[in-house]
Amino acid sequence: MKITAKNRSRRLRKKLRVDEFKELGFDVAWQLKDGITGEELDAFIDKFFEEVIQPCGLSFGGEGDTLWHGLICTHAIGSCTEEHRAAVEKWLTAHGASSVAVSELYDVWWA
Repeated sequence: MKITAKNRSRRLRKKLRVDEFKELGFDVAWQLKDGITGEELDAFIDKFFEEVIQPCGLSFGGEGDTLWHGLICTHAIGSCTEEHRAAVEKWLTAHGASSVAVSELYDVWWA
């Protein structure tokens, strides 16, 4: 659903999260090796958060065991960038994840 009314006040644009208040995020999915132990999985996810999610000011909401998928957006109000997408994809690929898929940026409120 795309809202296209013209004369909205700043307050309404902010409340609707449109125009200059739009927030972009992206989807991510990856596969981990079969037979990964619980300890290895915990270490991988902890390292993912410590080395790329938190330093970039991002948040991740998702789930998985050997196959993971979720949404990445900024922790504070704002938008992800192409650099965020590249950093996540690069980190996952460099740390043994396979079938890494990162979507294009999209409006997380009006997708």
